Parts: sequence; C-alpha cells; structure tokens
Amino acid sequence: MKRLLIISLLLAGTLSGAQSLRKEAGDCFLEPLEARDSVLVADQLRYGFRLENVPEGTPLALPELKFEKDAPMEVLGSWQLDSIRVSKRKETPARYDIRASLLLTTWMGGSYTLPDIPILFDGDTLVFKAPAEPLEVTELPVDMESFQAHDIKDQVKFPYTLAELFPWIYGSLMLLLALTALILYLVYREKKTEDVRQAEPAHIRALRQLDKYRGQQYWKPEQQKNFYSGVTDALREYIASRYGVGALEMTTAEIFHDLKDSDIPEDLYQEMKELFERADFVKFAKFTATDQENATVLPQAIRFVTTTYQTEIEEETSDVL
Repeated sequence: MKRLLIISLLLAGTLSGAQSLRKEAGDCFLEPLEARDSVLVADQLRYGFRLENVPEGTPLALPELKFEKDAPMEVLGSWQLDSIRVSKRKETPARYDIRASLLLTTWMGGSYTLPDIPILFDGDTLVFKAPAEPLEVTELPVDMESFQAHDIKDQVKFPYTLAELFPWIYGSLMLLLALTALILYLVYREKKTEDVRQAEPAHIRALRQLDKYRGQQYWKPEQQKNFYSGVTDALREYIASRYGVGALEMTTAEIFHDLKDSDIPEDLYQEMKELFERADFVKFAKFTATDQENATVLPQAIRFVTTTYQTEIEEETSDVL
C-alpha cells in the first residue's frame, strides 16, 4: 500500500517566479513499464526523481514538465508520489524517502531530449538532471513495397490435451455404466415379474386381465377393437394353458375345431365361439357391436374361465379318489 505523505504539497505550473537558490540534487530516473531492450511507439515510461530523508511537513512544489517544441511526448495524468521508506524516532518528526514520477508516452518514433526536473523544496530550488543520452523511440519497420493487407486471422486452435479430455471421458464412462446398470435392473425386474406371473395359475392370470376391461368406456365405437382384442387375447392365453391348444397363433375356426371334443359344456362352447366370431368382425371388418352385445362379453368370458377351471378341479379330485 502506498502511504500518503504528510507533507504540504504546493502544485505549481512553473517555478519561474521562485527567487531561491538553485542546487543540483541528483539524476532523474527513467523506467519503462514493460521490460524491453528498446522503447517502441506507444510504450509508457515512468520519469521522475527520488528524495531521501525528507522531514515531515516540508513544503514541496512540483512543476509542469515542458518538452522541446513540437516534441510529440505526452504526459498521462499528474504527478504520483510514493513513500518508499518511513523512519520515525521517539519524540522526533518522521522522515520519508520519496519517489515522484510522471507517466510519459509518445506516438511517433524519434530521438527525444527529456527536460530537467526542478522542484521547490523547503525554500530552495532542487534540479534533477535528465539522462544525458536522448530517448530513442523506434517504430516497427514496414516494407511498403512488399506489404500486403491481410484479413483478420482466426483464433489459434490448440489441440486438446489428455488432462482436458479426462473429465469428459470419465464422466461419459460413469454415465454409460449408470445407464447399463439401470437397463439391467429394469430387465431383471421385468423378468422377475414375468416369472411371478407365469407361476400363477392360468385362470388367475385370465381373470386379472379380464378385470381391466370393466366399464362402459370400452364399448365406444373407437374403443371396441381394443376391447374385443384384449378380452379374446386373455381367453386365448387361458385356452392354450388349460387345454394345450396353440390358441395364440390359431384362427377362431382352428381354435374351436380343436376344442370340439373337449369337456366344455355345449352352451358355453357356443357362447365362446359366437364371442370370438363377433370379435373377428369388430377387429377386421369394422363391425360395431351393440351395447347389449358388449354387455354380455365380460360375463361370458368370466363364466367360461371359472366353469372350465372348476371342471379341471373336479377332474383332478376324481383322479385322486
């Protein structure tokens, strides 16, 4: 942190009116802000002086620098004062080492002689001598004969490094592993659910599927195809399990041809045959069944399942006896 000097600073435009003794006080310093072996056009430089062991409260007046006539040097801002060291003893005023500077720049190449810096210090005029050598400012050479204007270049694209790609690769692998684990879990759960369903008796599965189609909303003309398909699919699966008939891949005529010699009661056999035939008309011939016909579908299907299942139990019981 730059400490504020507790000094009475009297900023003046010139020192021409000062009637004081002129003393040489040392050399000025010139420091480029950028470390280079030469000064280029538009470079900025710090130009100023140093004072050591200045008592607190000492009057100090700083000048406005004047350059040679038509010299394209420009002062950026005002004087900047820094206290580079402070010493203080008990019951004595503090003393400061001061660094004062201006920021200079130029917009044209050439050789420039910097002015001395006279300051008014405690009633005397102290003169800090400018560098003996002139300031040489160089311009970037341009060969106008071979010069060709070029468009603005695109940004330089450097190849990606492994360190930059590693987080993306690692994240992608973790995401892939998570998705794989999720898929395996879903497949396992579905298989387990299917195994549980297969372990259930055929009539339980059939009745559960038929129960999904309760309600008159399935009787609407646009819903009848799904309604009859769902009911007959549940019955086909039950017939295949109960009677060993390939009902899932057979037509209605083939199914009931194979069931003709089974133990199904004649009235129930005819009801199911009519139900399947009506379902074929609805699914393939765009037939629209009446509400009365639709109301008999589920009761007939449920009666077919429960009656034939009861017959199976009676047959198993008679075999045991």
